[in-house]
Amino acid sequence: MGLLDKLSGWLGLKKKEVNVLCLGLDNSGKTTIINQLKPSNTQTQDIVPTIGFNIEQFKSSRLSFTVFDMSGQSRYRNLWEHYYKESHAIIFVIDSGDKLRMVVAKEELDTLLNHQDICSRRIPVLLFANKSDLREAMSSVKVSQLLCLENIKDKPWHICASNAVKGEGLQEGVDWLQGAAEQPQSQSKRD
Repeated sequence: MGLLDKLSGWLGLKKKEVNVLCLGLDNSGKTTIINQLKPSNTQTQDIVPTIGFNIEQFKSSRLSFTVFDMSGQSRYRNLWEHYYKESHAIIFVIDSGDKLRMVVAKEELDTLLNHQDICSRRIPVLLFANKSDLREAMSSVKVSQLLCLENIKDKPWHICASNAVKGEGLQEGVDWLQGAAEQPQSQSKRD
């Protein structure tokens, strides 16, 4: 660590680093959301399905985020748990227009929340009810009900409707996540 890094840390100028897992079923819009959160000069024009995972970085006003964009394809979901211990927050993306796979999304979310490396910690969980612009999309309230989010009592969580392609709803989520990630884990409260 260089002298400037140490000085920045002492003065409180250095941004806190937060490791975030971005999870959800395939085709929910995880990579598109992360792409929108990156600076515009580093955004990718063509989004392709993630194989394994990608690591991306972006900064908010007070935090530096390292995001592990994990593949949502069923054959890769078993990789998720290898990254739970090092994560400080979770973004879980749901395709709010995909009613048929909502049960699978709920099962994956429940499995995640009940994993030994997650259930014992109060890490914030941000959920994006993505593709809210689609005619058949369910509201974030309906998605919340189908996922039984009201049963999450031991972690701060928040759900936002989003349209990843246009970037709508993303800033609200990042603002919430920034506030939740800055709180000491033991003092976090459900939003």
